[in-house]
Amino acid sequence: MTLRFYIFLFGILVCQSTLAQTTPAIILEEVEVSDKKLKNYSDSQNVQQMNDSIIRKSQPSLSNLLNFSTGIYFKENGLAMVSSPSFRGTTAQQTAVIWNGININSQLNGQTDFNTITTSDFNSISVRAGGGSSLYGTSAIGGSIHLITDLRFKDEFSNLLSVNYGSFNTLGINYHLRYSDEKISFFGSISRNSSDNDYEYLGSKLKNLNGNYFNSSYNIGFGYKLNAKNILKLYSQVYDGERHFSLINSSDSRTKYQDVNTRNLADFTTFLGAFSSNVKVGFLSEKYKYFGNAASDNFTFGKVETLLAKYNLNYRFNSTIQADFAADYTQNKGIGSDIQEDKRTITGFGLQFKHHVNSKFSYDWSLRKEITSNYRSPLLYAVGTNFKPLKFYTLKANFSKNFRIPTFNDLYWQGAGNLDLKPENSLLGEIGNVFQFESFTFTATVFHSKIKDMIRWVPQNGGVFKPMNTDRVSIFGSEISVNYQKKIDRHQFDFNANYSYTKSENEKTRKQLTFVPFHKTTASIAYSYSRFSAFYQYLFNGEVFTQTDNDSKKIIQNYTVSNVGFSAELDKKRNYSIGFKILNLWNENYESVENRPLPGRNYTINLTLNF
Repeated sequence: MTLRFYIFLFGILVCQSTLAQTTPAIILEEVEVSDKKLKNYSDSQNVQQMNDSIIRKSQPSLSNLLNFSTGIYFKENGLAMVSSPSFRGTTAQQTAVIWNGININSQLNGQTDFNTITTSDFNSISVRAGGGSSLYGTSAIGGSIHLITDLRFKDEFSNLLSVNYGSFNTLGINYHLRYSDEKISFFGSISRNSSDNDYEYLGSKLKNLNGNYFNSSYNIGFGYKLNAKNILKLYSQVYDGERHFSLINSSDSRTKYQDVNTRNLADFTTFLGAFSSNVKVGFLSEKYKYFGNAASDNFTFGKVETLLAKYNLNYRFNSTIQADFAADYTQNKGIGSDIQEDKRTITGFGLQFKHHVNSKFSYDWSLRKEITSNYRSPLLYAVGTNFKPLKFYTLKANFSKNFRIPTFNDLYWQGAGNLDLKPENSLLGEIGNVFQFESFTFTATVFHSKIKDMIRWVPQNGGVFKPMNTDRVSIFGSEISVNYQKKIDRHQFDFNANYSYTKSENEKTRKQLTFVPFHKTTASIAYSYSRFSAFYQYLFNGEVFTQTDNDSKKIIQNYTVSNVGFSAELDKKRNYSIGFKILNLWNENYESVENRPLPGRNYTINLTLNF
């Protein structure tokens, strides 16, 4: 079966190259986007893009970047420990992380730990709010995070080395290399982060014990134009890390956790007149070891290997209408100390359509259906419109059905796995209003979603926990964002602010879901003049409940955290710069998980060489 599958894929690639010889040449884009669905089918939803400069201002982890610039709430078990998002009132498993067009959420627990993603490994990161399962499959219920390695085909050669050192003996090193011409494009990065992470707990004599960590990551993107109509792209990423989990009590056993994630993807595109054909073949692996005693060689483990293939055929009827047919195949093979060895195969088919009726109105829709032996997948769909009746005003609307499949832990956990689980299902509707006046943009969005068959691990007779389809959840919320940019002579001002209100209730109990704040606000202001720049970041998180009964005595108190930073270019060519950051400027005593305090005021100095 596997041999026939590879022969089939090879045949598609050969056919594409052969057919390409009979069609006229077309001009390829200067930048080859790795995630075309994000570009082509997101007009009716809010997409927030963060470029190189924004990424470099933040701390290395994806948690920190998104926590201070989006409405996503993060639950962190201490600095650099496990970090779980809540996007629009959903769970961590209902936020999809998309790497160069493919979903990389863990097959074991269904989520991504955002503290294992090093932001400097990517030259673009985008946040797409709202449902996306008809495009990206499982988990894209609350929204999706897109990690992108863009490849440019123009004459360019650059190197960037950044070194950061700060409080708690925290060290970060990142090196970028970019080379490209009209036929070849290469982007590579290496990152190393480590810290003793032994900060003091504010208001006490205690320290963060056993919190040290280190990690390394490697990211490569390579593109080659075979000719005017065919382009090959290769992506590879490796993350290797070790964390010693912080203790709640000094008498607790010292533990550690090692994880290695690898991602490899081959991407081949052929342009055939009005058609464009794309094949992706990938291999992903995730592996962890958990040591209940850091001094011991005994550990529990889990491992999943994923083989995937995706085919997409795009046809442009004319300059205003296009359609895509998609087919994909995924095979997961997992084994672990607590899960029985098993395989899961998923075959999916999708159809997308987009029509720019005129300069003021466009609409799109998409369908997806999956086939698997483990569960029955619903028909997924999305329909959206973008209407611009006035030069300064745009109305967006989107309605979608989304889902999340059971994980390997849900299905195969020894003695508790439940093969009868159904996927979580969600219906989501949203309306957005965008007002844009030259340098000023104001966006207001309201959304409402309903989730059924929520998967929860609940106690059974004898005290054994087992995953079951239980809760129904109703979510209502609103989001407001403001962006202002102004340049006066050599003075540049940038202001961004976001506010989100989220009411996420269990329909049966009418109680707010745990670890979902009603209110969250972020804001940032940046100023630059000549070779000097400065920025200020602001974050407010409202209180969250930690118990399902919403006991007012069991809450995480609201908190306000601010960061400030300064940098200066040391030469006229701007090849060298030095910067200084003060994190948690006002020394706020706060936590996002009970008994897991985050650090008080701390400092970072950084040196950047651009050559």
